[in-house]
Amino acid sequence: GSLIEPGCHNVCLVVKCSVLGGFSESDEIRALIASLPEISENAATKEVATEKFLVIMDRYQEQPHLLDPHLEWMMNMLLDIARNEKSPPPLLHLGFKFLYIISKVRGYKIFMQLFPHEVVDVHPVLDLLSRQNPKDPEIWETRYMLLLWLSMTCLIPFDLSRLDGHLDSVSGQAREPTMDRILAIVKTYLTVTDSCRYAAAVLVSKFMTRPDVKKKHLADFLDWSLTTIMQADEKLMIDLVVMDGTLQSLAQLFKHGKRDDFLQHAPTVLQCLDQKHLLESNHEMLRKLGVKLIQRLGLTFLKPRLAKWRYQRGSRSLAANLSMAQSTPGSETPGTPDVEMRDQEEDYDIPEEVETVIEQLLVGLKDTETIVRWSAAKGIGRVTGRLPKELADEVVESVLACFSFQETDNAWHGGCLALAELGRRGLLLPSRLANVVPLILKALTYDEKRGACSVGSNVRDAACYVCWAFARAYEPPELTPFVSQIASALLITTVFDRSVNCRRAASAAFQENVGRQGTFPHGIDIVTTADYFAVGNISNCYLTISVYIASFPDYTQAMIDHLIAMKINHWNDEIRDLATKALHNLTPQAPEYMASVLPQLLQSTTSSDLHGRHGAILAFAEITHALYKLGMLLVLSFSGELMRPAMCSLIEKMSLSKMPLKDDPVIEGWQWLIDDTLKSLHLMSSRTRDDSAIGALAALCEEYYQVGPGQADPRIQDLLVSQYVAGLKSPEVLTRSSSALALGCLPKCMARTRLQQILESLGGACVAGQKEVSFTEGRRDAVRAIAQLCVKVGVSAQGTPDSVICSGNIGQVYRPLLHSMGDYTTDSRGDVGSWVREAAMTSLMEVTLLVVSTAPELLAPDLVERMMCCIVQQAAEKIDRYRAHAGMVFLRLLHCSDPAVPHIHHREELLSIFPVETGTTLNWNASSHAFPYITQLLGLEHYRYHTLLGLTVSVGGLTSSTVRFSSQSLFEHLKGIQQDSTALGHFGDALLKVFKDNLRHDRVSIPLLKMLDMILSNNCFEVFATQEDHPFCVDLLALCKEEIKRSMSMQKLPSCIAVFCGLIQFRGPVRKLVLSQLLVLLGHGLFAVRKETAGQMYEMLLTYDDVVDAEVLDEAMTLLSDTNWENDLATVRTFRNQLSDMLGVPRPQLVAKVTVRDSMP
Repeated sequence: GSLIEPGCHNVCLVVKCSVLGGFSESDEIRALIASLPEISENAATKEVATEKFLVIMDRYQEQPHLLDPHLEWMMNMLLDIARNEKSPPPLLHLGFKFLYIISKVRGYKIFMQLFPHEVVDVHPVLDLLSRQNPKDPEIWETRYMLLLWLSMTCLIPFDLSRLDGHLDSVSGQAREPTMDRILAIVKTYLTVTDSCRYAAAVLVSKFMTRPDVKKKHLADFLDWSLTTIMQADEKLMIDLVVMDGTLQSLAQLFKHGKRDDFLQHAPTVLQCLDQKHLLESNHEMLRKLGVKLIQRLGLTFLKPRLAKWRYQRGSRSLAANLSMAQSTPGSETPGTPDVEMRDQEEDYDIPEEVETVIEQLLVGLKDTETIVRWSAAKGIGRVTGRLPKELADEVVESVLACFSFQETDNAWHGGCLALAELGRRGLLLPSRLANVVPLILKALTYDEKRGACSVGSNVRDAACYVCWAFARAYEPPELTPFVSQIASALLITTVFDRSVNCRRAASAAFQENVGRQGTFPHGIDIVTTADYFAVGNISNCYLTISVYIASFPDYTQAMIDHLIAMKINHWNDEIRDLATKALHNLTPQAPEYMASVLPQLLQSTTSSDLHGRHGAILAFAEITHALYKLGMLLVLSFSGELMRPAMCSLIEKMSLSKMPLKDDPVIEGWQWLIDDTLKSLHLMSSRTRDDSAIGALAALCEEYYQVGPGQADPRIQDLLVSQYVAGLKSPEVLTRSSSALALGCLPKCMARTRLQQILESLGGACVAGQKEVSFTEGRRDAVRAIAQLCVKVGVSAQGTPDSVICSGNIGQVYRPLLHSMGDYTTDSRGDVGSWVREAAMTSLMEVTLLVVSTAPELLAPDLVERMMCCIVQQAAEKIDRYRAHAGMVFLRLLHCSDPAVPHIHHREELLSIFPVETGTTLNWNASSHAFPYITQLLGLEHYRYHTLLGLTVSVGGLTSSTVRFSSQSLFEHLKGIQQDSTALGHFGDALLKVFKDNLRHDRVSIPLLKMLDMILSNNCFEVFATQEDHPFCVDLLALCKEEIKRSMSMQKLPSCIAVFCGLIQFRGPVRKLVLSQLLVLLGHGLFAVRKETAGQMYEMLLTYDDVVDAEVLDEAMTLLSDTNWENDLATVRTFRNQLSDMLGVPRPQLVAKVTVRDSMP
């Protein structure tokens, strides 16, 4: 994440956010805590209560201070449980778990202060902690909170020896002193593997700094700690944990202890760390703790004093800063340090060890991990604040050495963090800014290529943090000489950086400077546009925000120079493309300057750098086209996949610029390049180049291939159409795709007289034959091309089929589009047919709206019905994206009113379900929102079948949220028609028709079986079940038997078994047929099927106790549960036959069939 939090912005942003006003759930929490004794014994209720408490507390993660008025009573209620000796262990641990959740949200430093720390609390807490098992992973929260509580009890002002009394216990055995017991606990918990290690370090800082303890045990504890560290082996995980805990405890000790107590021990500790070479460890946490401890040692060596030479800014008030801009120029700057202060500064000796400390911290600035560099930077700031001015200046010089291009990105990042810390603390004097600012400007654009990616985003982010810190650290006059450079650099990073974190960090830094400094040109206007949220979209930054910022002359040239120098030759294709488009958009802001850079770009087109050549050609094309739009006409060895799209883009822009090249031989060369690019697409890796060639072809045809207004050159027309129609049958999928798009982009003049041939060819390309199954992209683009072509040629009811869309060719348009709505092709990438279906929905919408606006009489009723039903089916299916797209298309067609789409069945009912406002309010992506609307279509006769077909794959799918909400909505609909036998009968008939039409079609039949199981389990056909041999049950049983005939699918068979068990609820002789089928499966060749059948039959007999006579029920259930159904078939079938006799069902008879191995597939 960015180093600059959005909350630090000083220019307020009006955004929608969830701001809580108080702890509104206090009564609920009070009742929940009070109920803990009743729920602690039951694991299920305990888990529910814990989850509920956790959810409520997590709401206050961003505003934990709202809990402050309530912390005390929550702690007291929970500690009452701990203090009650009758509290069972589960209740005790649950209470401490709740305490831990509160401390996690509010922070342990605040929360632990509320622990009672009277004398009477010491021994109970100590005894309770002693009884815990340090290695039990289930109750670590108890130990964690007890350690924090014990830390607070160590604050009592009495000598701990006074709490011991008589050390002889009643049994005559000597009791261990309290001090020794706490010390033993400390040493135990500093070496555990869980979070209790951190709490133990806190305990050390409170316990070891007591006057009575440090006299007796401080030296010994330090010896023990250093010995532990020296003897630990980093290669062993347990030793890593020990070192981690020990180092944390030492860091806490040197942080909270008095300097006089620890000064004598500091050299020994530093020597130990040097010998251990912690900063060379392979483990970043050890390196971080080493840096943390070293800086604390450095602060121990130096006297705690505030450097008199530091720079002190005056007022920190925003209002004062903004008003200062209007004050007199000659007013005295309060932040300027007194020059004479150096002479008055007290001289004092600096220990030699401080040099070692600073060297180690400077090494830490170059560490490979951010947490280590961040700790080292803070250490540099703290230690420098206690040094004399001359030595502090040497430290600054050493930090500036990190900004060398011989150093790694880690050193640059650490250097930025250190400069920010020094600036924040007033330790970077204004005289140094002339050296520092150029380095920060370089850091703002630091980007080093490493293999297939680059490094440097963290450096740029940290450089933004430095600018943010400087805004708060210096008075406006100090930064005035650098305002222009810093403002331009920050805005360039804000709009042109590749990383969203860096763009947001730069935006925050710019806002801070606008608010604190008040000298940045046009600051408020820019801040309003380029805020934290606006810069989240990189395309918006390059193409929109940059144009607004460049409208201010202070920034225009700097932005253009940056794009030319650093972005059009960037290693990332997307950045180069956006940069060239940005140059196009920026041209109107400085056309003369843009024209002056064209010779430079032209020279770069012959550069040896491939990326540079590519970007230069694209930039030249974009700027040329932009200058043409402004009325400034300009007369001004490529290879490889990267250069072709750039050249195609140049051709497009030249054509759009209406260059006077008609009948020029160069046009043939341009056409050859476009055709060759289209033929070679299968050799190229990037899909984006398709668009450049297609765009170039459209512009070229429009400008250079007309012999008169609206009349194409017959020779060129015949050549191109024949060529692209032939390309639709290419064995290369991308050639098919590009040929389809080429036909779709042809201008009206080129399609005239050849429209039927093109439509027939595109329609054939939409159909997936056995050989064309893999050409999904080709079918998708053929579908898109049909709609594009229709838009180009237009619609006329009386027109000719070879020139416009009319009654003679409307079928040629709709047939392939409707056929494509059923494309469910799958391959290793998943449901690739969804690409075709999505394109078909879009094309149907575009063509229908076009026809309706011109000649609605062309739309036949059956065509509209089929189209709407297909779209409804897609709107009920399981993939959120395509469901949302189908919903959008459906509502567009339904709500179209000028004129309305004719022949839509149930229009009034549909408008009552989907009012006009649902076009904006209905979130089709959300299952919980969409399916309650979709299931209402089950009540409409013409849409029932297709709605149910789509719902089937949603209800019987794998995505839990989709299954949950779709099934919920389906059951709500079925519940509403339980008393309407006619409606229930229509639903059952539609369900059987879906099953029959998709028999052995696994995409539908497997989820359908799962849905049937759910419907039967919820007794949705209870009305039918009371009737003898209801036709629905009989037909469903027959279809299920047909579905699993000779099937060995472990996806299908278990679901079908569940359906059979659900059908047992139906009365009459059909029940015997269902039992017979289950008994057949009980003797199936796969033992997994036999086990599944036995298990589900056992549950069935538990649920429906009228299936078998009461006197043999127990025997039948025992046989099902105790039989080993993995035995050989002969043994298993003997038990199966016994069960047949018990159930009163004829024994299944063996028939001649292919032998199946009795094993899992």
